[in-house]
Amino acid sequence: MFQFKAEINIIGVNPFVYVPEAILLEIFKQAAKDKGLIPIKGTINGEPYKQTLVKYSGQWRLYINTVMLKNSPQRIGEFIDITVGYDPESRAIETPAKFLIALNENPEAKTVFDGLSASRKLEIIRYLSKLKTPETLDKNIQRAIDFLLGKQRFIGRAKP
Repeated sequence: MFQFKAEINIIGVNPFVYVPEAILLEIFKQAAKDKGLIPIKGTINGEPYKQTLVKYSGQWRLYINTVMLKNSPQRIGEFIDITVGYDPESRAIETPAKFLIALNENPEAKTVFDGLSASRKLEIIRYLSKLKTPETLDKNIQRAIDFLLGKQRFIGRAKP
């Protein structure tokens, strides 16, 4: 883990900090890449977080959301203590088997799902994978299928 202090900045509505260049270079070595999303973990003011380093407009940024730091949008200009390191742990989210079965049983919904952007697919899979009971999963799989068929809203979205 690498340590540094950083001032919270904002771009649009998104609070972030710049990670020092020397630390970025070490994380790139650990990750064996310097492009795309780079999974990291560490602490902010002593509290643990998991996040992804993102390059935007030529600059690498560590976005600071409210899960990582309470009231982060209201803390612009504040200096925070950060530790950061590459996180080799897989962040893959397994698609619930029941959802795959439902898609295979409904080719029209499967075609729509397959045509969604990767981020929209992940949004649906992430939502379904976090459900606790089989009954809740079954109900929401049906809602997801109906959403894909344009019949109803799902996860705050009107249309796929």
